Amino acid sequence: MTVPVFDTLKRPLRDLRISVTDRCNFRCTYCMPKEIFSRDFQFLDRELLLSFEEIERLVRLSRELGVHKVRITGGEPLLRRDLEQLIASLKALGGLELTMTTNGALLARKAQALKDAGLDRISVSLDSLDDTVFRAMNDVDFPVAKVLEGINVAHEVGLGPVKINAVVKQGVNDHTVVEMARHFKDTGHIIRFIEFMDVGHTNGWRLDDVVPAADIVAMINAEMPIEPIDPNYRGEVARRYRYKDGSGEIGLIASVTQPFCGDCTRGRISADGALYTCLFAVKGFDLRALLRSTASDEEIVKTLSEIWAARDDRYSEIRSSETVDLPKVEMSYIGG
Repeated sequence: MTVPVFDTLKRPLRDLRISVTDRCNFRCTYCMPKEIFSRDFQFLDRELLLSFEEIERLVRLSRELGVHKVRITGGEPLLRRDLEQLIASLKALGGLELTMTTNGALLARKAQALKDAGLDRISVSLDSLDDTVFRAMNDVDFPVAKVLEGINVAHEVGLGPVKINAVVKQGVNDHTVVEMARHFKDTGHIIRFIEFMDVGHTNGWRLDDVVPAADIVAMINAEMPIEPIDPNYRGEVARRYRYKDGSGEIGLIASVTQPFCGDCTRGRISADGALYTCLFAVKGFDLRALLRSTASDEEIVKTLSEIWAARDDRYSEIRSSETVDLPKVEMSYIGG
């Protein structure tokens, strides 16, 4: 039986974003800067990660509180061995929308197995179509062509509509925004431009590096007229726009300039099994210890309900010079 839970601001728990690894094969400067996440960086030992069985149990119990969408994230989730097994076990629960966010590097070879296991849709991070810019941003010299190949294969096997996520940073890739919009226009894919956010404490975020969503809309509209459309559901993070000629849509995720905290329905599970009730949280709640204890299903559901009911996060609405400097959890531990 489902008994929905609401936080102090009357927001329900609808979505879980679950990181299955803290490792990544990219070193994107806004997420895992190479100077911090070097060869000597101590990533989590395997036994500290939640097992697939623990994740399946957590998702199964979360459904009793109203969760109906699960997104698998990382790090880079496709680095987790046999990930298709987790997808299959979650699909077997029934009634869940299953999605994943990936950098696309391994997607071409994995897409069919993910679809066969029950994955519904996929989102791919791609910050520019300019190969030089993209290689510099991922900082491991990975080519655009390989990511585009993954997107095409994902589309062919039915993991669509494929959503492409582009983080826009002032003076780095903002000059390639219109080109990206034009490339994915009329393809059935949906590109979403994301304001550079102050997630974590290692990416050197500055407000001056943010390209406001309104500016991105203006750039695209000047060449390819667009108009706003209604969200698909409550809590959708992207503000949707469609091309006036009917050739598709784009999205803008504007956490910095147009906060959407008031409708946030997402809980996040880190790679080491902590529940974070906000992308910008300073600390999480240890679920791994609970899952590995003798706690019953009922006790775990009660704990999850109590954590969410006490939630009052609205970081993007209260962002200030003081909050920006807080030691927040890194993006690589809880995904986007």
